[in-house]
Amino acid sequence: MVAETIGVSATRTPSWKRLGSMREAGLIAIILALCIAMSFASPHFLTLGNFRAMLMSFSVEGIVVVGMTILLIVGGIDLAVGSVVCFAMVLSGSLFLAGLDPWSASLIGILASSLIGCVMGFFVTVVGLNHFITSLAGMVIVRGLCLIITKGTPLSLFTLPPAFKAIGQGSFHGVPYVIIIFIAVVVLFDFLLRRATALRKVFYTGSNEKAALYSGIRTNQVKFWVTVLCSTLAGVAGVIYMSRFGAATPTFGVGMELNIIAAAVIGGASLNGGSGTILGAILGIALLSVVTSSLVLLNISVYWQDMIKGCILLGAVSIDHFLHKRKAS
Repeated sequence: MVAETIGVSATRTPSWKRLGSMREAGLIAIILALCIAMSFASPHFLTLGNFRAMLMSFSVEGIVVVGMTILLIVGGIDLAVGSVVCFAMVLSGSLFLAGLDPWSASLIGILASSLIGCVMGFFVTVVGLNHFITSLAGMVIVRGLCLIITKGTPLSLFTLPPAFKAIGQGSFHGVPYVIIIFIAVVVLFDFLLRRATALRKVFYTGSNEKAALYSGIRTNQVKFWVTVLCSTLAGVAGVIYMSRFGAATPTFGVGMELNIIAAAVIGGASLNGGSGTILGAILGIALLSVVTSSLVLLNISVYWQDMIKGCILLGAVSIDHFLHKRKAS
C-alpha cells in the first residue's frame, strides 16, 4: 500500500513539470509584455545600464530564492532569511575589522548562518514546532544579534582588499562575478532537484510526508538539511552583499523575505509543499525586479511600491490556493 502511494507520487512528477512549464511560460509572457509596455512608457527602460542594474539586483536575492524554493517544496517556510543575510554581513564585517582576513571572516559568517539553520531545524524536527513559528522567532532573534554585534551602528568596510571587493563589484569579460555565481547556483540546484535522488526526496516529503516516512525516507532529516541549506545560501548572499557595498548595516534585509517568498510562490512553489521549480522561482524574482524597476522609472512613490508588491504576493498565493484546491478535488 505504501509503495502504491509513493508510486502515485512518483507518477505525478510529470504533471508537476507540466504545471511548472505552464506557470513558467506564463511568467515569461508576462515579463516580455511588461518589458514591451515599459519600453514605450520610459526611454530609460531598454538601456544596458538599467538591465545590468536589474540583473545585479535580483542575482543575489536569486541565490536566497533557490534555498527558499527547496524549503517550500518540502513543506516549510523561512521568515528569517533577511535577518540571516544581514547577520552574515555584520558578523563577517566585524571579524574583518577585528583583524581577520576577509576570506576567513566570510567563511565564519557563512558557517554561522548554517548554524542558525541547524538551530531552526532542531526546533522543527526534534521539538516539533512548525517552520512558520520557528523562523518568525529566528527572524527577531537574529536581527537582535545584528544590533548587538554592531551596537546599532553601520560598519564601514572601505578597507576591504580589491580581490575581495571583486566578488561583488568585479566582472569577467564584462559579465559581473555576481551574475556568474548566481547562474552557477541556479544551474547546480536545478540539476540536483531534478536528477539527484537525495533532493527528489524533498518532493516526496512535501507532497505526502506520512507515505514518504512509511517508505523509508527519513523525513525529519530531509526537512532539517533543507532548512540548513536555506540559511547557508542566505549567508552566502550576505557575504556577496558585503563585498558589493563595502559596508554592513544592522537593518539591511528588512522585508527581504517578502520578495523571496513572493518570487518562489509566483514561480510555482506551493505553500502546501510538494511542487515548485528553480527556474520558475528565478522567473518570479525577475518579474518582481522588472516591476520594481518600472515603478521607479515611472516615479511611483516608494510608499505605493510596497503595497503593489504585497498585492502581487496576495495574487500569487490566491492562484496557488486555487490550483491546490483544484488538484485536490
